[in-house]
Amino acid sequence: MNNANNQNLKGDAINPEQKGIDLSQTKLTLDNVYKASYKVKEVIRHTDLIPVDAIFPEEKIYIKTENLQKTGSFKIRGAYYKISCLSEAEKANGVVACSAGNHAQGVALACQKLGIKSTIFMPESAPISKIEATKAYGSEIILAGDDYDSAYHAALEYNKLKKKTFIHPFNDPEVIVGQGTIGLEILEQLPDVDTVVVPIGGGGLISGVSYVIKNLKPDCEIIGVQAAKAPSMYESIKQNKIVHTGDENTFADGINVKESGDLTFQIVQQYVDHIVTVSEDEIAYSLLALMEKQKVVCEGAGAVAFAAVLFDKFRHKNKKVCVLLSGGNIDVNILSRVIQRGLLVGGRNTELNIALTDKPGQLQYVSTVIAELGANVTEVNYNPGGENTAIDSCVLNLKLETKNLNHIKDIKKALIEKGFHLVNEL
Repeated sequence: MNNANNQNLKGDAINPEQKGIDLSQTKLTLDNVYKASYKVKEVIRHTDLIPVDAIFPEEKIYIKTENLQKTGSFKIRGAYYKISCLSEAEKANGVVACSAGNHAQGVALACQKLGIKSTIFMPESAPISKIEATKAYGSEIILAGDDYDSAYHAALEYNKLKKKTFIHPFNDPEVIVGQGTIGLEILEQLPDVDTVVVPIGGGGLISGVSYVIKNLKPDCEIIGVQAAKAPSMYESIKQNKIVHTGDENTFADGINVKESGDLTFQIVQQYVDHIVTVSEDEIAYSLLALMEKQKVVCEGAGAVAFAAVLFDKFRHKNKKVCVLLSGGNIDVNILSRVIQRGLLVGGRNTELNIALTDKPGQLQYVSTVIAELGANVTEVNYNPGGENTAIDSCVLNLKLETKNLNHIKDIKKALIEKGFHLVNEL
């Protein structure tokens, strides 16, 4: 779908003068990524790369289905590799982590597999499904604060006393190494890929993927995507410094991080070509499109990269594009609302208010116009005319199932041509 008015259509290219981080002092190396790839086979699923023929029949767009990963997201890769690298003393002492849900499940499963005790802090606003899934793996759960950042600081305070090993969700070289195994799989599955599109929260995923792909295939373009309501990395790159963004909420809760890590910020500066943002409506519509046409379920954070393609945030014509679906742990309690929003954005549902003279036959005339154009009326409400309107007037409120935005325009045009007045339309 075209969205030419979006200010972030192209994104901000990374200034080459900003590049120059020395990664030689960290454990982020290709050798370690290959080692991690072998190590994580013990617990992960080698996820499929699927062509998106149903949505882009004339383009070469593919989805990397990490939403089908064990625990429902890519996070198990970095968590398992990091924890597997701990010394025996560190393993015996246990670990602490903080997460909005997906990293929590990754840490919990990794600790269950490796026989390690874990304590995981989660925000009180975390979806109940993610909290319960994490508990099911045997971790101790502590709810703290309204958002990830509050829970994170509570976890750090707790660990000052307990002195366990803290497993950071993104700003850790070994966690990044684990996430980088996705980059190896993408190049194995699609060697001639031109562009890889990756969600960004704190930056651990895109750091690992971009590091691997840029070192093995330097001409491959890396596009990062954030929710417009959680643009911490986007703003940091734009301002050439780490910035703390505001307190807006997004239903892409898995990437609602208000401040990127210092390590991930530097890696993104060096290896990511562009960063773009997507709105809540664009994410919702993308979730609906994936469910309806590709039979794939994503959470909000997992679908932001696909939204960037669907709403033309960068040039992808005549390119082989891999879109990373990072997670599928959507809270079923909000699923119906997300679907409804997606239907509205895509023009599949609409609401009309039609001013009428209150006399027999008016509803039939309106219904005939709508039926001839192939729309389906799902709800009808009659409201008497208000103050300063004719005594014999009324407003007919109709809810319709429609085909798309153009279909809605055709219906409105036909009603106006028949002499009906659409309230709030003229």
